[in-house]
Amino acid sequence: MRDKKPNKEFKENKTVNAPHNIVSYIDNLKADIAAFFDLNSEHSFRPFDVHGHFGVEDRKVRALFNEILHELQEAGRIISNADGTFSASPNKPQVDPGLIGRVDRVNKGFAFVIIEGREDDIYVETELLNGAWDGDIVKVQILSKSGRRQQTSRGDSGKTRVEGRVVEIVERSQREIVGIIEVWPKYAVVQPDHKKLFDPIFLEPEHLHGASNGDKVIIKMTTWPTRTRQPEGEVVHVLGQAGENDVEMHAILAEFGLPYEFPESVEKEAQKIPDVIPKEEILKRRDMRATLTFTIDPADAKDFDDALSVRYLDEGNVEVGVHIADVSHYVRPGTELEKEANRRATSVYLVDRTVPMLPEKLSNNLCSLRPNEDRLAFSAVFELSPKGKILKEWFGRTVIHSERRYSYEEAQQVLDTKEGDYPNELTLLNSIAKILRKERFKNGAINFETAEVRFRLDENGKPLGVYQKERHDSHKLIEEFMLLANKRVAEFVYSLSKGPTKNTMVYRVHEAPDPDRLKTFASFVAKLGHKLEVDDEKQIAKSMNSMLHEVEGKPEQNLIESLAVRTMAKARYSVEDLGHFGLAFKRYTHFTSPIRRYPDVMAHRLLQHYLNGGESVNSETYESACKHSSERERLASDAERASIKYKQVEFMSTMDKDRVFDGIITGVTEFGIFVEITETASEGLVRMNDLGDDYYEHDKDNYRLIGQRTKKIYTFGDAVKVQVKDTNLARRSMDLYLAGNTTSSIRSRNGGGFDEKSGRSSRGSSSRDSGKPASSRRSKPSAAAPKDKQRRKRR
Repeated sequence: MRDKKPNKEFKENKTVNAPHNIVSYIDNLKADIAAFFDLNSEHSFRPFDVHGHFGVEDRKVRALFNEILHELQEAGRIISNADGTFSASPNKPQVDPGLIGRVDRVNKGFAFVIIEGREDDIYVETELLNGAWDGDIVKVQILSKSGRRQQTSRGDSGKTRVEGRVVEIVERSQREIVGIIEVWPKYAVVQPDHKKLFDPIFLEPEHLHGASNGDKVIIKMTTWPTRTRQPEGEVVHVLGQAGENDVEMHAILAEFGLPYEFPESVEKEAQKIPDVIPKEEILKRRDMRATLTFTIDPADAKDFDDALSVRYLDEGNVEVGVHIADVSHYVRPGTELEKEANRRATSVYLVDRTVPMLPEKLSNNLCSLRPNEDRLAFSAVFELSPKGKILKEWFGRTVIHSERRYSYEEAQQVLDTKEGDYPNELTLLNSIAKILRKERFKNGAINFETAEVRFRLDENGKPLGVYQKERHDSHKLIEEFMLLANKRVAEFVYSLSKGPTKNTMVYRVHEAPDPDRLKTFASFVAKLGHKLEVDDEKQIAKSMNSMLHEVEGKPEQNLIESLAVRTMAKARYSVEDLGHFGLAFKRYTHFTSPIRRYPDVMAHRLLQHYLNGGESVNSETYESACKHSSERERLASDAERASIKYKQVEFMSTMDKDRVFDGIITGVTEFGIFVEITETASEGLVRMNDLGDDYYEHDKDNYRLIGQRTKKIYTFGDAVKVQVKDTNLARRSMDLYLAGNTTSSIRSRNGGGFDEKSGRSSRGSSSRDSGKPASSRRSKPSAAAPKDKQRRKRR
């Protein structure tokens, strides 16, 4: 028997108003209704009773309430009784409180929930996502372990797949949603640019705010999607016409939730900082202005984080100073500059611009170690033997004066010709760097030399050419001394620990790779004729370096190098000193780039705190900041790759369709093959229905397609010739033909379709509208494949 009136009242949100301008309205309302049933768990209610309790009179809102009741029933939060009433479920889903993770939406058919600290990602069908979108933080309930292999967000784990469903959306991802608006007489539609957002967003005419058909816009959500309701939004910013360079670059920043302007309060605070260094500040520091000092950076750089100084000592020894911009002197806790630097956590490097972590007054001026100007630095000074052995070391605040600003190319020319400014000093540093580098590899460091894609742009940002950056001794020289400083600062802070409690420090950690993933990678390279030892952990690095050296100059080099990087664990920030597997360092921090990385600022503060004799600080605060910085770094890297993909596709769109390019197969799936064009390092998809000479079947265990009639095989690493079929700038994707095969005839037993979880999701791909493979709505390709080469290394 149902009750006429609840004996306990849930008083929040009892009066319901129009929801159209409240972003989280539905999620909050669902929680309120669930709480109402929980508080009255001994009673049952008609929908009419629930409406009355919350003061709902509007017919449309009542319909929304009814929909929410059914969603709560489907989620197992409430039950439907025979008399048409609802009541609290006696068997609410038992959800492990630790099963909270981030949704990684793969395609229209399914997603993964990635849980920190858990090796296997949880597979969730779209109908069980409970309205969650990519990036949302959710609670998930495990349903079963299927017999299928687990495809994690990083590839095939080789383990049984765990399946589940989302039972609660804990937090909506707050990224601004970017897309091109299509305006109709009574409504408008925005299709998100982001490849992992699949639902078109509808807008009422009054919510366009000046946007015209074809504009690139930023929208905020007003209604999130449910089982029966389309998502709705409102334009908050019109970027301009799609295709314009500035519009597209701003759109990429907005897509990943990255700022491109500083708040006025931050700019004002920066402008108030004096340009002249006070004399009393100089007196507090070690004065190294008389020591020969110079910088070596990219030719177009303006933010000079680091400088090197050289001073000859007795007995052939040398003093080398690694001087880093003293950002923490200017960016103080509690200031607007500090809050903004913490929020951004990193500079962002797009193809045509830098979005700095700090305002220009600091990043390009006061903190930048420019030539012929006194600058404040935080320094690591080493006395080294000619063989690179550290005899003494000193850490502290200094004042320096750079004599020379080299580009990498200028420094390399001096090293090659022994002519120009300071050839003896550069040659000496280079010889020590080579010793340090050799010792690192001897100790088990892995030599990852992934290619970096660069562009020649015209005055409007249009690409005129694509090339891959070359690494010379001048790059490696700087790298080795920065690695030395980072390593020794971490070790020094650890050595200052008092008692059993170790000093809290911000570390850059890189854990050993998962053994199962290593075996999968070893199996893959074996099919290309290369051997990798994975059974003995001590031999992994040696074997990996040998294999990487073996593939140098071969067509499959970029493919294998990229896959090797993906096989490794992802480096991150943490207060736990877990070591750095790739560098073979027991402890490692980031100290050398505080202009562009907030963790380096934290490392500077902690180092000074311990130099002052301070006790270890609370680790929880710093661990939280480490997690935030790691996440912001991930977003910045995603944005950088997106800008590279856009320019690659833009450049390829100008190519003659009859032109033939050399390429290499970088992905084999049941819907086609991915090919990287060697000349431009851009990747496109040759769809299965464009392989018109045979019926092709996907041999997923051997990463290949096999022609049923001709027995022709396409496999990873094969060299092929291709032509451009189509480019899609909005999707940053490209379709290709195999050269001479420009007729389209569907001949694949596996059908068309596009399943981005093939391991190809992070590389340029074609249209995402095709969802799962037509032959099997739940099947996924098994082969992991490489991501785009990153523009900048992040050790």
